[in-house]
Order: sequence, then structure tokens, then C-alpha cells
Amino acid sequence: MAAFRVPEYLAETAAREPEMREWLAGLPQVVAGLASRWSVSVGEPFEPGGQCSWTAPVTGPSGAALVLKVGFRFGGGEERDEAAGLRTWDGNGAVRLHAACDGDSSYGLLLERCGPGAPLGHVLPEPEQDVVVAGLLQRLWAQPYLVDAFRPLAQMCAAWAEEFEAGYAAAPPADRIDPGLAREGISLFRELPGTATSQVLLCTDLHADNILAARREPWLVIDPKPYVGDPAYDVLQHMLNCDDRLAAGPAALADRMAGLVGLDRGRVRLWLFARSVQESVGSPLMRQVARNLAPR
Repeated sequence: MAAFRVPEYLAETAAREPEMREWLAGLPQVVAGLASRWSVSVGEPFEPGGQCSWTAPVTGPSGAALVLKVGFRFGGGEERDEAAGLRTWDGNGAVRLHAACDGDSSYGLLLERCGPGAPLGHVLPEPEQDVVVAGLLQRLWAQPYLVDAFRPLAQMCAAWAEEFEAGYAAAPPADRIDPGLAREGISLFRELPGTATSQVLLCTDLHADNILAARREPWLVIDPKPYVGDPAYDVLQHMLNCDDRLAAGPAALADRMAGLVGLDRGRVRLWLFARSVQESVGSPLMRQVARNLAPR
């Protein structure tokens, strides 16, 4: 392997996160150890790469084209079940997992390589992305899973609600949404997981840059953060990446996504309202969306 290179986004995250700096210093040894463990030759990392992981193309001993991903373990553990989720989906709409290795501060994954690998967001306009996202979600949700193997969505929402409340209290008034909407939205964010009428294995972070063009299938999901819970939650991240349509008509966008995946439109709107409140500190767009969608 040539001189070790840190991709742009990972370097930026490490500059902001002191806990990552020591990990980054030891990353070359971790990558070399995994390369030896799995008998792969490692290429140059993908640019600009991920914010919390180092990923590069690798070649297996039989010439197989694979990807090595080495991720940083944050205290919240959002990435904890990525390997388990990929094993469960077993290539059905998502990249295949070939091997996994856990460490104290890192986790390593050996993954199917997508070729040509262009992100969905770089290939299709947003309305066409909607259809691809909806189709992939329906396939992921349909896969049987072991309930006890994954954390409930309610756990993630409770943690994020606490983070919102701390950030809201510390933010200047100009960066905060109306207190009444803040209370209503974050209360709903905590309550919605418990009122779901169905439970599925969620991706939770599915958006157009986490869907890559591939040869085995037209599009494959990468980088899931699996939880078990309400399928209506899983359309949110894609919508939150569609800034212009969110600004122009968040209810129309929520209704479109709900229709494409066969979910209740009112419930998807409630989730989008609650999540917009949760993301509203410092974001004029999220405050606008929350005001627009506030239950009357």
C-alpha cells in the first residue's frame, strides 16, 4: 500500500472531533492488520469519502473486487449494527457483507464493491430518486429479521431528543424555533415510535448518496444504521436532503413519499414535522418546514 492517505471528509471530521484524532493516528496499522487478516491488497481510499470511516477498494486473493471499510466507534454506537443489518438483508437491495471484525475503537467490514459506483444523487433528478428510494425501502422492510438483534427506534429518538433539548437551551434566540413548537415537536418525536402499527428493520440513513449504481442490481444501499421500528420514519432522511422541495412544499413531498411506499400520509407528515423540529437548531430551513407542517 502506498503512503497512507486520509480522505477529505474524514480529515475534516477528525479536525472537529478530538476523540477521533488518536484513532486516526493508529488507522494505518488497523488497515494493515485487516488487509493481512483478509488477504486483500488495498488501493487508494475513495474521495471525498465518508465522515466517520475510511473506505478503499481492495482486491481479494481470487481477484474479487471488494471494499474495505474501517469505521470509528462513537459513544452513541449508531454504527453498531451495520454488519448485522447487511447480513440480514444478504444482498437484497443492499451491498453484500463478506466479513466483519470488531475492535474497541474501530470496526472493519469487507464489502461487495459497486461498479460503476456513482451515487444516485449524481445520476438522477430528485423525483426519479424518490422512486428508487421507495423501491429499495420496500425491499429492505420485507426481509425477515431477529427482533432481539437490533435496537428499537425509540432508543435512538430518545437520545436525539435529549441532544435537541440541550442544544436548544444553549442556542441563541435567533437559532431557535418557537418554544411551543419545540415542545410539541420533540414530544411527538419521542412518542411516535411507540404508536406504530408495524415494525420493520429500518435503514434510518437512506438518502441518494448512500445508494450506488451497481452491476448486480441497478442500485444498492450502503452505510445503513439499522434499528427496528416504524417504517414511516425511514423515508425522512431522503426528504431532508431535498432542500428545494422541502422549502417549496414539505406536505406535498411527504405525501408523495408516503404514496410511493404505501404508508399513511398523515403519519409521514407527523414524522417530518417532529424530525424538522429535532433538526431545527441553527437551521432556518428546518424551522420553516416545522412551522409549515405543525399540526393544527
